Amino acid sequence: MNKSFVSNIKTHLLDRKKIVVIPHLSPDADALGSCLAIYHFFKNNHEVDIISPNEYSEVLKFLPSEDEINRFDLSKDKCVKLINHAEIIFILDFNNLNRVRKLSPYIKESKAIKIMIDHHESPDDFATYAYCVPSMSSTCEMIYNFLSEYDKNLIDKDIAECIYTGIVADTGSFRFPSTSSNTLKIASELIDLGVEIDQIYQNLFNNFQFSRLKLLGKTLENFKKVKDLPVMYSLLSDEDQKTNNYKKGDTEGFVNFGLSIEGILCSVLMVEKKDEGVVKLSFRSKGKISVNDFAEKFFNGGGHIHAAGGISHLSLAETEEKFLKDILTHIKS
Repeated sequence: MNKSFVSNIKTHLLDRKKIVVIPHLSPDADALGSCLAIYHFFKNNHEVDIISPNEYSEVLKFLPSEDEINRFDLSKDKCVKLINHAEIIFILDFNNLNRVRKLSPYIKESKAIKIMIDHHESPDDFATYAYCVPSMSSTCEMIYNFLSEYDKNLIDKDIAECIYTGIVADTGSFRFPSTSSNTLKIASELIDLGVEIDQIYQNLFNNFQFSRLKLLGKTLENFKKVKDLPVMYSLLSDEDQKTNNYKKGDTEGFVNFGLSIEGILCSVLMVEKKDEGVVKLSFRSKGKISVNDFAEKFFNGGGHIHAAGGISHLSLAETEEKFLKDILTHIKS
């Protein structure tokens, strides 16, 4: 942890400030956990508001003070006013303003001090202060490092629960390669603060509707193997989602099932979003295959070496066709 990063921020927060905390579009457990940890840490001495660009999974509503989160898509005027009056903006779990879409111009125009904390590759240069380490397991692990250096005594059970949730989700319950010995040490310290690990696991992974199980079945049924390549992929049409009563966050983790097949090094899930006019792609890999490079080069996306996302403005069938051509180029190059 860069101590000058923390000391600089401390200087700006010596007196009461208006703080806005923003995660990426469709925030996941790591993004929301990071935002709520910052909210709880600073709320007693500062005016703190969280703005989510849009909706997120109902599964995450167990997080402490989740009901305090403002949604830009539901209350644009209020959110724009908060950003316009903000003196500090925390930008968490994203490093490119494209990741917040319609919020982007308001952040750009804001005269607030912008503080970026993120663990994705290739950060853009728009923040006043940036703490970016792609090798970290999660943004929540970085938030813990930041808050510990700031004042460890202020980390209470609510903050610990938010951070632990993000770490567990982004490490796949501590099984992904980004999990370090330090990640496990932090988890241990969070447990000592009262985190109930069984309850968080239940809330995160065993708290879905029956319709999600049926949607998973459809995803597994649709998996295909790319000929002569160690690659699996699945398609979910708009109709598949409607038939199985899709809700935000229901497909989280589905892409990983492709990697459970012997000899498969890359798995891809393509989800049609007719209301947005796009197809969203999730990429997972292991070994020497980098999906971050692939997503960035061919599908306007990015992320991590072994976990990334992308987007296509083609139809689902055309996206599949493009993917099959591009993955062959990428792996054989």
